[in-house]
Amino acid sequence: MTTANKITIARIMLIPVFVAMALYYGRSVQHGSPLEWQRWMAIAVFVLAAASDGIDGYIARRYNQKSRLGEVLDPLADKGLLLSGIITLSFSSWGYEFPVWFPVLIVARDVVILSGTVTLHFLNGSVRVRPSWTGKIATALQMVAIALCMLQWNWFQKTLAIGRWTLDFGSLDLAVWLAGFFTLVSGFGYVVRGIAQLHDKGHGDPKSWKEI
Repeated sequence: MTTANKITIARIMLIPVFVAMALYYGRSVQHGSPLEWQRWMAIAVFVLAAASDGIDGYIARRYNQKSRLGEVLDPLADKGLLLSGIITLSFSSWGYEFPVWFPVLIVARDVVILSGTVTLHFLNGSVRVRPSWTGKIATALQMVAIALCMLQWNWFQKTLAIGRWTLDFGSLDLAVWLAGFFTLVSGFGYVVRGIAQLHDKGHGDPKSWKEI
């Protein structure tokens, strides 16, 4: 096994450590005596895992250690770390919790992309998956939202009054809404490109159903 793959596996093993520390800190908040060392431990583990992504990629390229196993494990580790952070911080009773729609939207987009990929592979025999700029922005903003939530940085907090309705809105909410917007847009983009690949193979033609 290559060094790059070992680092990727180590990143995967850090995910449950991060989740455990985040949940322990959330429990201490619920009990009214927050243990800040647990929060900082969760942050440290998350940062270490995120940094290892760049390290294993550099090693794989620099020392020609690219492998089929790495091509499978690396995106799984990245997505696992990202989803664990978002889902955990949505239900762990930290100072700021992500709204429920945020993890639902992200998980739903990934499920749609995975289902579409399997469908394309089944019908076309091949799949062309190219990361989009909206997808890259969505991932970056999701990481920013996680970082701001864990560090509990909220640069501003406003109360918006709309008629008889009031809405508390801060910088953390702005990061979440921006991440959610680009996640939604990137999801639609992947669906559109997937449909285009189906049409390229003639699966959009009604006559193709007679061949099944």
